[in-house]
Amino acid sequence: MEYFCYHRDRPGSLPLRHELLEKHWSYMDRYATEMIARGPTFADDGETLTGSVHILDLPDPATARAFAFDEPNYQAGAYRDVLLRRWRNLLGRTMWDFPGGPTTGNRHLVLGLGLGPAPATADLDTPPDSNDLIAYGPLLSDDGSAWLGTAALVRAPDAETARRVLTPGRYADIEVHAWEFGGRR
Repeated sequence: MEYFCYHRDRPGSLPLRHELLEKHWSYMDRYATEMIARGPTFADDGETLTGSVHILDLPDPATARAFAFDEPNYQAGAYRDVLLRRWRNLLGRTMWDFPGGPTTGNRHLVLGLGLGPAPATADLDTPPDSNDLIAYGPLLSDDGSAWLGTAALVRAPDAETARRVLTPGRYADIEVHAWEFGGRR
């Protein structure tokens, strides 16, 4: 079962995140084989951390919740909230398999939060032009039966271009965040 986890930073938590960086990475190292994608999000200035994305293949919802809520930054209060949803990897690869590599072009997290039950026209399939998709898939209910939105990691020149990976009008809200490949350097 694949899961999308987005820890959003609490304002002013950057010093705490820096202090816990090695604990965070050591914790994530325990999930290296399960990781599909990972990395930090940033404010519009491109430098201020705003959150941390992890997409993993885990055995069950209990393991996913343990992953999200046992994370050292979460335990220390660095995050204001956590979005944890089942997810389906429509590209069938990890971020490390992305042909564009980890550093070429600007990268973004695009979150489309659904309006309710999936319309017949929901973005349930990979967009036709998927060369710039790093990760893409629907956000699902805990049992995987209901569509709740879509999450994508996209290479795009700017946030507005990244936003267009999702179909307007199908979502209550579409968030776009600057994102980069994460992990140890």
